[in-house]
Amino acid sequence: MKLKYLLAASVVSLSASALMPTVAQAQSTGSVDFEDTEIIVTGSRETDVGGVDIPATPKARVEIQRELMLRQTPGQTVNDIINLVPGVSFTNNDPFGSLGGNFTIRGFGSDRISQTVDGIPLNDSGNYALYTNQQPDPETLESVTVSLGSTDVDSPTASAVGGTINIRTLMPRDEFGAMASVSYGDLVARGDPGSRPFHRVFGMIHTGDITGAGTKAWFSASRAVNDSTFSNYGGVNKQQYNGRIYQELGANGDFIAIAGHYNQNRNNFNGSPNRNSDFSLEPEDRFYDLYDGTPCTTAPAVEGEVDTPNSCGSPFERRYNPSNTGNIRGSSRFTLSDGLVLTVDPSYQYVKANGGGTSIGIEGTSSEGFTGVMFDTVPFVSSRGAVYYFAGDRDLNGDGDTLDAVRILSPSQTQTHRYGVIANIAYDISDNHRVRFAYTYDRARHRQTGQAGFLYPSGEPADVFPINDPILDDGGNQLNKRNRLSYATLHQVSGEYRGEFFDDDLVVLLGGRMPFFERDLNQYCFTTSSSGFVDCVSPEDQAGYAAANPNAALPTSRVFKYDKFLPNVGFTYNFTDAASIFASYAKNLSVPGTDALYGALYFDESDPAAQPAPETSDSFDLGLRYQSGIVQAQISGWYTKYQDRLASAYSLECDCSVTRNLGEVEKYGIDGSIAVQPIPQLLAYVFGSYQDSEIKEDVLLGEDEVAQTAGKRESGVPEYTYGARLQATLGAFEIGAQVKRTGSRFLNDINTITLPGYTVADLDLRYSLADAGLDRSYLQLNVTNLFDEVYIGSAPTDLVSESEYVNIGAPRTVVASLIVGF
Repeated sequence: MKLKYLLAASVVSLSASALMPTVAQAQSTGSVDFEDTEIIVTGSRETDVGGVDIPATPKARVEIQRELMLRQTPGQTVNDIINLVPGVSFTNNDPFGSLGGNFTIRGFGSDRISQTVDGIPLNDSGNYALYTNQQPDPETLESVTVSLGSTDVDSPTASAVGGTINIRTLMPRDEFGAMASVSYGDLVARGDPGSRPFHRVFGMIHTGDITGAGTKAWFSASRAVNDSTFSNYGGVNKQQYNGRIYQELGANGDFIAIAGHYNQNRNNFNGSPNRNSDFSLEPEDRFYDLYDGTPCTTAPAVEGEVDTPNSCGSPFERRYNPSNTGNIRGSSRFTLSDGLVLTVDPSYQYVKANGGGTSIGIEGTSSEGFTGVMFDTVPFVSSRGAVYYFAGDRDLNGDGDTLDAVRILSPSQTQTHRYGVIANIAYDISDNHRVRFAYTYDRARHRQTGQAGFLYPSGEPADVFPINDPILDDGGNQLNKRNRLSYATLHQVSGEYRGEFFDDDLVVLLGGRMPFFERDLNQYCFTTSSSGFVDCVSPEDQAGYAAANPNAALPTSRVFKYDKFLPNVGFTYNFTDAASIFASYAKNLSVPGTDALYGALYFDESDPAAQPAPETSDSFDLGLRYQSGIVQAQISGWYTKYQDRLASAYSLECDCSVTRNLGEVEKYGIDGSIAVQPIPQLLAYVFGSYQDSEIKEDVLLGEDEVAQTAGKRESGVPEYTYGARLQATLGAFEIGAQVKRTGSRFLNDINTITLPGYTVADLDLRYSLADAGLDRSYLQLNVTNLFDEVYIGSAPTDLVSESEYVNIGAPRTVVASLIVGF
């Protein structure tokens, strides 16, 4: 096989790693190895321009390398860094990358984008969501590649139709070395928010070759703490650990490696003010104090009286969103014989997380006399129906009676164990013709529950994970607002041919994959609507509840299966050594997520609504590419046609994702970028994109109600984005500035409300400490949202929604860092 070596030549790369081999065009080891096309001797030349590379593949791709990533705010999520890629639109929920965000690629939401790290999928196995605050620290990364179209043929994705984000971590160094960074930041925003400090420390050590036989490793740890951005309550406490061990096997590029990642977040939800009718916000409107008089005290209990709860602990900003996530990633390459190579990438992932929130626990039974968690009306608590936790004859507040209603913690809990492997076997038919065959296995055990926990008198949770010590009813049963277990399984076979013709000027890829998806669902509650609402009754009361509620679907199990052959073909043709044309076509499949499938359990198996249709699409790309020593340029047009377009949005009402079928949808657009580095001390980069969509039909809302969506654009997608980055070196000083304009978006699919566009600029300054004898050390200053633009980053979208809640974009923030390396 041909190995490709890239030279990263900048002060940034020297601070954290030595020059090292890397390939980053694809996901798995097999895809990397199969697509690798040229030999570049280490140090001979660069293929990137200032950290921007455009791989020569049939698909439109842009690679952001370590050189550019480390110029951003330390600790920032990689998804914010790829905002420099055309077609990508990301809005951060905070300035530091620890609270997640919302993004699209070519107008496709994050649940339609496959994100991997060293080949393993990061999308949630149930609803395909991405949690951007749980990504590896940027100092541990070598590159991130964004494919602006379909995914690779061996990818274990159930939903990616809009592109892929492939993260590659560092290769361990051959020599011993280390780096450490310390950062401090704060808001410097209009409206006088007061201090919102940010503290972060990071350390990494490279062992070097510890055996003399190519055994090397690196390990890192970080800690980040900051206050809430907009409100006067809460914040983030995050710690992360990463590592990689690498063993060379001979001199032909074979190896085995194992990597690990663990991330622990303890954070509150980052609140934002409700919107005004015209979306106008003054700078000071972004910052506010909680309305419940925090600090507060939960309602006191009095024996013999009917106690009712207050709202202490209930505001959105007081909800915790804790997560413990980790993975172990293996990768390997074995030469079996001349021209025959086997690659195997096994993995394991673990998730424990919940979404916060409080409810009311009732010392007693429901209006029908049952215990458990049910939608009901409790007159002495509320005049409207809500979900209540009925504990039966159980004293919840310790006052000696069972007459009361008590405020309790009630998050939606998720625990996932996920196993996978991607195996490729590739054969060189000749110097110009190669084939590979792959098998992909992915199985996730997805346990979703809703146990309740107690609150301290201050409204703080006794344990942010109530699952550790849940509240029990008088029969010893867990009070649980949802109770379901699913297994998401994928078996996939795929194949690909690569041929080079006309003195290698024409490269052809012909491939396809055949996925077999199985969703094994086990619902232990009664389903009361197609939107996913449930009543979770104690086991002793289930027979009585079923008799009293004949329209509710009984607890049940059901298996859903989806499969389809998905061709994936393309070519590149070189007009000259620098100029080429490329094109690709892919058939895509997106399987309904677990929330939509659990909603389908409301219907009898004979009902067509009990079998949600998968989303299918046909995607086409055509583009031009120019690559020389000082220029990287690409422009591409794309078109995607959907059948059964599935759009999902989070619903506060049911604490779940609600999926809507938009029927036939067409999307199309154009992306382009150019990076120019006429001299090593100067870089100019410009990028932009335009995208449009058309929903072909009106969508049925109910028996006699129709949403007027025909001819409308999909919601939540900016019409255009464009931006630029300039970077210059002036002796020991380096300065970089970047700006991005994001166009307007519709809030709903009927296009009645528009979110205004916005422009955000960032600044980064660096001073090298080489003159002080610290060649790999520097001081760095980052200013995000330099002009303190007040804008709406994201908002819940729907068919006809006119949501009052929006996420405000991160305000102007300054972060200073000291990075020391050797």
